[in-house]
Amino acid sequence: MVTAFAVPGSDNTVVEFYPSAQIVEQTIPERPRSYLAQAMESRHAPAGAVMLCASAVDAMLKLRGLNQGSLYARIDKAVADHIITADMAQWAHAVRLDANDQRHADVAADLPTTSDADRVIDFANALAEFLFVLPGRVQRGIQPAPPQP
Repeated sequence: MVTAFAVPGSDNTVVEFYPSAQIVEQTIPERPRSYLAQAMESRHAPAGAVMLCASAVDAMLKLRGLNQGSLYARIDKAVADHIITADMAQWAHAVRLDANDQRHADVAADLPTTSDADRVIDFANALAEFLFVLPGRVQRGIQPAPPQP
């Protein structure tokens, strides 16, 4: 079921709808944007969504120049290089471990739920916002204003 809302008396353009759709920002570079979009579209298959989010995180860190070693090493290097905070690294490691459980078919690990998928999607989206979307907004905001006529 989808519920929509339009402003009465307007041109009947829908201004909100529920449940809301998650949108992947176009300013996120192509590879992590694609992984993140696929994860959002795969919420119904949480194990796949979790693995796709780990791929999105990995792709983002590689785009920031962290290409050596494993994802574990890249996350730790991102903290050491002040690219992400220690708390962000802790969450990134949780996403990495969740994905590893699925990639290696760890029989001791529970299968992820839709809530687990939502949690890792939230992190991947937040990381993309922090690494790519917000810096782009800041750069656009500090651009000199065009001369006034």
